[in-house]
Amino acid sequence: MPILNADLHCHSVVSDGTLTPEVLAERAAANGVELWALTDHDEVGGQHRAAAAAAGVGMKYLTGTEISVTFAGETVHIVGLGFDPDDQRLRDGLRATRGGRGSRAQEIADGLAQVGIPGAYEGALRYVGNPELISRTHFARFLVDAGVCKDTSEVFRRYLTEGKPGFVPHRWAALRDAVGWIVQAGGAAVIAHPARYKFTANEEYALFTEFKAHGGTGVEVVTGSHTAAEAVKYAGMAREFGLAASRGSDFHSPDESHTDLGKLPWLPGELTPVWELLAERIQ
Repeated sequence: MPILNADLHCHSVVSDGTLTPEVLAERAAANGVELWALTDHDEVGGQHRAAAAAAGVGMKYLTGTEISVTFAGETVHIVGLGFDPDDQRLRDGLRATRGGRGSRAQEIADGLAQVGIPGAYEGALRYVGNPELISRTHFARFLVDAGVCKDTSEVFRRYLTEGKPGFVPHRWAALRDAVGWIVQAGGAAVIAHPARYKFTANEEYALFTEFKAHGGTGVEVVTGSHTAAEAVKYAGMAREFGLAASRGSDFHSPDESHTDLGKLPWLPGELTPVWELLAERIQ
């Protein structure tokens, strides 16, 4: 199998990134990315722009999105790759998933106001490219620029997480639905950054089992938040469950992301890359 610098997980201003799809495409190509996917949260509004921008810099492209799912009380992210971005059922499902963000954002702001941080909703909105997708990341940027915290890492240590001011849980899509929307639109579903979830071993096994049963295809083995040991662990999980392997930086911003586009370790060679299963969907 030839080594391919694929980066199949990143975000633009269409969700909670800071760069446009066009600038992301240029950055990815400059960093040596050969196959790219833009995977904005619960949104496909940037897909045609991203595909055109990739073509403009001579880079191959797979459509992408990252769907928020509630599983065993945790928020899990499922990346979709290689689907038809104009599929109506997928678009309707994503719209419904986005629908709860506005009221959740107001509750987050109320929680911050109670600990002496007023105006957080209006402040967060200044960082939002798409108001339907206001998220904790936008609140974090407001808290940094307002001088409440020195960086976004400090924000998530002190605020917006369970047990801390500004935390508001949200009920997202069901795993079965998210995988179903992607698959029926012609794409492949991938479990994003599995090491980030706070599951017991039994809960994690249940996630992989149900994901596979619903038609899931792959798992991110190499991603911006995984250590080398975690990549080894999830390479083993991919083999155990018969899943393909994906690779993506989860890049959001030059100022916030630990891993730049295209700057990841290679996938372990004994795994099937998810893009090999999507060869006919590559643009």
